[in-house]
Amino acid sequence: MSDDVVLDVRNLRTRFGPRLGGLVAVDGVSFALRRGRTTALVGESGSGKSATALSVLGLIDPPGEVVGGEVLYRGRDLRHADEREIRRVRGARIGIVFQDPLSSLNPALPIGSQIAETILAHEAIGRAEAMARAVRLLERVGVADAPRRAADYPHHFSGGMRQRVLIAAAIACRPEIIIADEPTTALDVTVQAKILRLLYDLQQEMAASMLLITHDLGVVAAMADDVLVMYAGQVVEQADVDTLFHQPRHPYTRALLACMMGVEDDRAVPLTPIAGSPPDLRDPPPGCRFAPRCPAAEAACSAWAPVALRLTDNHVIACRRATEALVDG
Repeated sequence: MSDDVVLDVRNLRTRFGPRLGGLVAVDGVSFALRRGRTTALVGESGSGKSATALSVLGLIDPPGEVVGGEVLYRGRDLRHADEREIRRVRGARIGIVFQDPLSSLNPALPIGSQIAETILAHEAIGRAEAMARAVRLLERVGVADAPRRAADYPHHFSGGMRQRVLIAAAIACRPEIIIADEPTTALDVTVQAKILRLLYDLQQEMAASMLLITHDLGVVAAMADDVLVMYAGQVVEQADVDTLFHQPRHPYTRALLACMMGVEDDRAVPLTPIAGSPPDLRDPPPGCRFAPRCPAAEAACSAWAPVALRLTDNHVIACRRATEALVDG
């Protein structure tokens, strides 16, 4: 494992439901988080993005189960660590920002106490010192009048302020990795921009790695260094952000980009929707899972699953037509 890789995920597989009749929501996902870089995980709703993050964190609840793969942190496979060791890593070395702050925060506990509890769970300090740090963290994430607001409850805060509280809790122990799962869901555009800027500034300040889960390609363009594109539980393309936006090779990636509204010669260019629907993962189609919706598909695409092809050091694609002119052009 390279010295700059802080988390190495290999062939991760997560199943929900029984072995027969269940579904594999994360199917052979592999990626590496590099020190100080942001990796975006993108795809349609239901593609397996959040399930991947929860699998990495050991937070899949029954009837879900991680059934294969490795999650290597500092050379230790977290999949085979005991719950006590995982708890030491989760929240301390890996900070988590969930997409719904109202359901993630305890409604019966002041927000300052919730942040302090995170610190106390991982560091041998007194409660007074932990509370003082919680107030400083609230100030750092932009909560005005933090000493007073630390005594308020989650319902006293707006959606954007609650998200700032979650971010303060996530960075309380200066983690090496931040996992942000749709951190701007349900926020208006102005607040989204402020939250994303805050995450970026904190990441740079701590030299942390970030896994950013989003369906918004505009957020990817603004925040990411590297991108993984997921479809129906599988990664279909991986590339650095410039390559992905300027030289996308997988038909699904191209279709996602075509869904973005653009401007050409001062005129709005209408988005192009992707025909059809994602497959039912209880009974996925044979071959390439995108083939039923793919304009470039041929008969063989529905017969044999594609093998990941490394085009360059930074560009991997799972498409059997990856080298053909139809996909190139």
